[in-house]
Amino acid sequence: MSNRQMLHIGMIGTGSISDLHMRCYAKNEDAVIYAICDLNEERAKAAAKKYDAQSVYTNYREMLEDPHVDAVSICTWNNTHAEFAIAALEAGKHVLLEKPVATNVEDALRIEEAVKKSGRTFVVGFVRRYDNNMQMLRRFIDAGEFGELYYAKASILRRLGNPGGWFADKARSGGGPLIDLGVHIIDQCWYLMGRPKPVSVSGNTYRKLGNRANIDHLSFYKAADYSAAINNVEDMANALIRFENGASLAVDVSFTLHAREDESFVKLYGERGGFELEPRTLIVTEKHDTIMNIEPQTDHTGLDIHGAFQNQIDHFVECCLNGTPPISPIADGVASTRMLCAIYESAESGREVRLDDQVIR
Repeated sequence: MSNRQMLHIGMIGTGSISDLHMRCYAKNEDAVIYAICDLNEERAKAAAKKYDAQSVYTNYREMLEDPHVDAVSICTWNNTHAEFAIAALEAGKHVLLEKPVATNVEDALRIEEAVKKSGRTFVVGFVRRYDNNMQMLRRFIDAGEFGELYYAKASILRRLGNPGGWFADKARSGGGPLIDLGVHIIDQCWYLMGRPKPVSVSGNTYRKLGNRANIDHLSFYKAADYSAAINNVEDMANALIRFENGASLAVDVSFTLHAREDESFVKLYGERGGFELEPRTLIVTEKHDTIMNIEPQTDHTGLDIHGAFQNQIDHFVECCLNGTPPISPIADGVASTRMLCAIYESAESGREVRLDDQVIR
């Protein structure tokens, strides 16, 4: 018999992203998937059978009352994040919450307050922070390899990628590609730039093409509840974010766009050098009066999302069991929500939004 302390996990939500969580928990020797909760009991039972979970719930509050559950992963619609996270913290559970933290700043601040009161571990699911190449570049940054990082630009452009269902329902998602995809690349750049204080945002959103259910010959990811009849989120968004230290970030994202092909890149520029994270990891520097492009020798040329998820889950378990400070704490989730909401506010008002003057809602 082993005396090792095991972290008993409760899963809230069994949509597609949850399986990435559960696969990684199953590979962690210090964690066990103990309970599964989903409104769809059949789906919850299927997940419990797959991962040998002991308990199945359709009511998340009943699961939170289970004293055997130590920590939860919340993988549900964005508009439920605050309610579920706060309830879990008040029940004394550690929490890993999928991004975005919330669909509005007020809810993000409520979660932050609940984290402070609870003393529990809280990790935001900014999974790309946990990618091995990203952490490698973070070490280069910390060593001063690139000097001051003063400009970044990032894109995730899909020409046919509106998943429909809850992703296209603003009431549940809070928005379209900006809150679903933009949250990732904004966080990547902001984190690597040293998390400077954002001071202003100028943004645009567009609704021109819809779900494009009429397009033939191209397949794309669809939500489990896909319906072409539901779509009130943006097709595309772009923004310029300015920071207190003078740095800036330009970002654009789309679910659907008349583009030649899907495109994804993350690029940062500094005084002494620059680097790219996607689609390939590349470092640009100067040696002996010569500009050099250097491709690091790593297991993956770009983003390894499966490896990043495993690193994130392993980190969450370690934080819960050993009190290790989270790489992606709630404070960063609040800052991210402020930036996202400011972009939507700017797009709606047609003007630049100062974060100090941001409408809290």
